[in-house]
Amino acid sequence: MAGHSHFANIQHKKGARDAKRGKIFTKLAREITVAAKMGQPDPAYNARLKAAIAAAKAESMPKDSIERAMKKGSGVDQENFDEARYEGFAPGNVGLIVEALTNNRNRTASELRTVFDKHGGVMGATNSVAFNFQRVGQIVYKAAVGSEDMMMEAAIEAGADDVVSDADGHTVYCAPDNLHAVAKALEAKLGEAEGARLDWRPTVTVDVDGDKAKRVLELIAALEDNDDVQRVAANYEMSDEVMARLSG
Repeated sequence: MAGHSHFANIQHKKGARDAKRGKIFTKLAREITVAAKMGQPDPAYNARLKAAIAAAKAESMPKDSIERAMKKGSGVDQENFDEARYEGFAPGNVGLIVEALTNNRNRTASELRTVFDKHGGVMGATNSVAFNFQRVGQIVYKAAVGSEDMMMEAAIEAGADDVVSDADGHTVYCAPDNLHAVAKALEAKLGEAEGARLDWRPTVTVDVDGDKAKRVLELIAALEDNDDVQRVAANYEMSDEVMARLSG
């Protein structure tokens, strides 16, 4: 009986992992489809598509799934998704920008409002939060690519605006319109980036700790679990001690 319970537990965990992996693949495929639809279907001339394919490969998404997603956006088996942005507040007055790809804006808005309400947040109107963020191009490299000084020099030569380096890696920021040119210049010098996309960078941050910090992270996790949500940007600031306690 104990053996059976152990087996059932393993099967349950495997099922949960497979479900999570399936959800990730769905989001990645949707991003590839939209990127192919909005620009050229060739990643060599479409920075967003190239970044989407790189992200899919990093998650070990099957090649045929990637190709199928591209066909959906390039006129063959075309599937329509709209880019939608939703804004709101987490506990502690932390601002959140939620980017989604959806085929039904009303349904997505309703689902996200429910998530906000359930986790102590408030869904806001358009631009109720965005003024606390800057729209930027973001290019990410692993720490192993080089030192902070080397990365800074390469970023300046490529025409970037800023670089943030830490133990996890290097994040290069540039103007949104310069993303393709900067990414291409960096790739020529450093090799392919881990990721390159448009993002929201906070210009004003909010300190949170204790229970509020836990609730903020729970709300973000719940929003990211929605099938339509591609990413969530937040302007919270947490100390290393708080992060360690919450992850421990």
